[in-house]
Amino acid sequence: MKSLVFVDNEDSTDPAENLALEEYVLRHMDPTCDYLLLYRNEPSIIVGRNQNVLEEVNDSFVSQRGIPVLRRLSGGGTVYHDPQNLNFSFITRYESSRLHNFRYFNEPVVRVLQSLGVPAEMNDRNDILAGGKKISGSAQFSSRGRMFSHGTLLFNSKLEDLEEALSVRMKHIRSKSHKSVRSKVANISEFLEHPMEIGEFRRYLLDGLTSNGVVLQRYRLTETDRKRVSEIRQSRYISWEWNIGRSPKFRVERTRVINGMTVSLDLHVSKGHIEQITVSSEGFSGFARVSRALEGTRYDRESVQAGLLRFWKQTEGEGEDKFPLSAASLAELVYGEDHE
Repeated sequence: MKSLVFVDNEDSTDPAENLALEEYVLRHMDPTCDYLLLYRNEPSIIVGRNQNVLEEVNDSFVSQRGIPVLRRLSGGGTVYHDPQNLNFSFITRYESSRLHNFRYFNEPVVRVLQSLGVPAEMNDRNDILAGGKKISGSAQFSSRGRMFSHGTLLFNSKLEDLEEALSVRMKHIRSKSHKSVRSKVANISEFLEHPMEIGEFRRYLLDGLTSNGVVLQRYRLTETDRKRVSEIRQSRYISWEWNIGRSPKFRVERTRVINGMTVSLDLHVSKGHIEQITVSSEGFSGFARVSRALEGTRYDRESVQAGLLRFWKQTEGEGEDKFPLSAASLAELVYGEDHE
């Protein structure tokens, strides 16, 4: 790249807006130019295009914290973002020599890190490591003669939150989704020769990426640009159908002892909705009604709980001997964590 157009995201930390901006630049801006984005996000989890959200995140933790989970266009694994993580994205014309060639895009980043005293190096998984720990992961996407290669830079993130957010609790899931490979991680700030804030690091990175004869141009978004970015944000990146419903088909199987009763669950999910569900226990045939109550329901915590609460209200007055489990017990069976 002999020249780069740096697109100013106006310091937005909205993950949906920044993903939408990246897509807008890829699909709608001048295809003869190469672009660079640098942005930070509020706490959020970004899953790969072909991943199943429930196989990647600690659902109860992100729900309690109000951490949004968004799906990006590129493949690869799940990452945790917060304001102390800096994201970079190179958006260029497609060339076969660049696709899957992460070194082409990442080596300039590695050189900048090394100039700061960080012992940065790339491994065979295209991650950037320091001291044997991962400080950056990357992914790519191509479409209609254009592509982007983007990555994270853990500068001074809350690693304890990252670890908890990505500690999967629902383990009895079977699918063909792409699974993340967990790695030991570290912050870049741990390796700096001289302390700096993330804003200073961002400026240093921008200067370093556009040295060695690379000409930098700056681009400020117009009102038309902002409107189209907002439309992409609305239609895709805050859409349940894209972020959750696009998870590949999966199956949940578990058996639990509840109030002395052994109960089994076999549940199939397609496009984010319960396609088929069987709840069974020896000596009690009434669970077929649970299946009828939940089939077609979104497979998320709120929808399952609401569906079971409606079902339970319909059973009021039938007596404990007719339906022995509470709505809460059923909800934990259908959409609960696996602790073993």
